Amino acid sequence: MTVRGPIEANGREYPAPKVPAVAICLDGCEPEYLDVAIAEGLMPNLERIRAAGTDRLAHSVIPSFTNPNNLSIATGRPPAVHGICGNYLFEPETGEEVMMNDVRFLRAPTIFSKFYEAGARVAVVTAKDKLRALLGAGLRFDEGRAICFSSERADQATMAENGIADASAWLGRPVPEVYSAALSEFVFAAGVKLLAEFKPDLMYLSTTDYIQHKFAPDQRGAKDFYAMFDRYLGALDATGAAIVVTADHGMKPKHLADGSPAVVYVQDLLDDWLGAAAARVILPITDPYVVHHGALGSFATAYLPEGADSAGIVARLRAVPGITDVLTRAEAVERFELPGDRIGDIVMVSGENVTIGTSAHRHDLAALTEPLRSHGGLTEQEVPFIVNHKLDLPGAPELRNFDAFFHATRAAAL
Repeated sequence: MTVRGPIEANGREYPAPKVPAVAICLDGCEPEYLDVAIAEGLMPNLERIRAAGTDRLAHSVIPSFTNPNNLSIATGRPPAVHGICGNYLFEPETGEEVMMNDVRFLRAPTIFSKFYEAGARVAVVTAKDKLRALLGAGLRFDEGRAICFSSERADQATMAENGIADASAWLGRPVPEVYSAALSEFVFAAGVKLLAEFKPDLMYLSTTDYIQHKFAPDQRGAKDFYAMFDRYLGALDATGAAIVVTADHGMKPKHLADGSPAVVYVQDLLDDWLGAAAARVILPITDPYVVHHGALGSFATAYLPEGADSAGIVARLRAVPGITDVLTRAEAVERFELPGDRIGDIVMVSGENVTIGTSAHRHDLAALTEPLRSHGGLTEQEVPFIVNHKLDLPGAPELRNFDAFFHATRAAAL
């Protein structure tokens, strides 16, 4: 590597790695998934790495959703710095609800872009294309030192937009079905080949949580997924790369005894208390992949009408069974390190087995063919943090998932 360290990104310094520094985000990886798979002998490589390296638990950012945590890992900072506080938001200035996957919402440079500017070779592979533009922000693809593509649209990759042409043909694999374990397997396989051929200095691999939404840790589908991941982890580790394995969030069952989703429909409550559509509830988990979760998670924000009794609404919501935390905007900014202009007047968090919805009639739950498993709240904040080197690290809550590249580069610089 020709770059000299340290490289500064968003107020943190990262050493120049001597070997590839790799962070893997296992989307939805509740720590129990790894514990069960290891106990059953399905993850010998991870078991070995845990024993010989560093094994901790870390905290994700809140809301414990995909976009905020992936961008925290990519920038090394919380949403208050990078601005991405959900998959979805309401823009008061336009009056529109939109996906938060456009680069215009990103308020901080990524670690990838800073390493690239310093002369490093950078590779990013994500399962879903919704993250690809944000993760690739600031990279240039005309110098042969950056690659960034998604499994979902691997066959549409171009040199100009992704630094690689038709990644599906390059890898010799068809584009996987979005709702499949194969979408994540494509990411792992690409990572192994990129280390061998492209030889990046910095690499990020980010998966999808379809399997974790669908299967509990003790179910066959989950066990098969983690056994598959372990094979690729062994191949990645064998290259000599310094690797951190973490997650964007955990995953918990969110259903009633009969298998139906456990939901508090907050828009319906506010309509009853304040009048129809006077308040606006926003669910930041919202994305195009409704089969995963039906837009039901454990974190929501609400915009209240002018003159509303905010303190009274907060008190009434706190009394609703299943709602564990209700915060004002100022309280949420301080406690969860969120950008205050993107979270509404109040923030709500539900408990381990409960989700928050808008209105019952607005959720299409037809695609949920299994009992709901979801995330977003404090009970899904604990995630694995495993390094294939011995490092002296604290545990949660001091250790955060967005410390992944800080410690990956530390390990790679040894």
